[in-house]
Amino acid sequence: MCGRYTLTNVEAKLTKMLRLQQLAGLKARYNIAPTQPIAAVRANEQSGEREWAIFSWGLVPFWAKEPSIAHKMLNARAETAAGKPAFRGPMRHHRCLIPADGFYEWKGRAGQKQPFYFRRRDHEPFCFAGLFDHWGSPDGSEIESATILTTSANDFMKPVHHRMPVIIQPKDYDRWMDPKIQRSDAVADLLHAPPEDFFIREPVTPLVNNVRNEVPECIMPTVEPPEPPAQMGFGF
Repeated sequence: MCGRYTLTNVEAKLTKMLRLQQLAGLKARYNIAPTQPIAAVRANEQSGEREWAIFSWGLVPFWAKEPSIAHKMLNARAETAAGKPAFRGPMRHHRCLIPADGFYEWKGRAGQKQPFYFRRRDHEPFCFAGLFDHWGSPDGSEIESATILTTSANDFMKPVHHRMPVIIQPKDYDRWMDPKIQRSDAVADLLHAPPEDFFIREPVTPLVNNVRNEVPECIMPTVEPPEPPAQMGFGF
């Protein structure tokens, strides 16, 4: 899964990669958490041009009765999204990019989990495959929200978690977001794990465990604690 990530490259690297102007007010973020506002890029439905959007993280389908469903829609499984009621429409009409420069995952037993930070060796940003939707309530309030697609982990990721986010490569940005492509199978070949050497991983401090900690120290490398010794049994 993908439950926390970072977006700290808010200057030239990000805008050059996406071929967009800087989004006004976009600040470095070190601990982006579910239900918070997130920056994304989508294609304008009329012009097809790329544009910034701000979504709430956790997809609220247009047909949902309550927005609280978002807590269950932080991620969508790439293997089944095209057939799920919540994601079927967005897979056809509302695909987006969610820029990041790292994400967190945890390893270990409950209460003793070690956070790991996954990033590119060169610190360059990248983009998750995202889906978005628009929800309106009877009282007139509206929510634009998004989810991050995940897939089976590659061998590099497996020691920490069995799932990982789908990364869209720059050469495929336009095809992934193209509003004229309305068949899910036309972009299904993009929904796979990145190469084994795409990321490096580092154990980081437990600061990231608390969503209120939004500081650079969240990505500070630390020493991974040793595995606890296996308990020995006695055949009495």
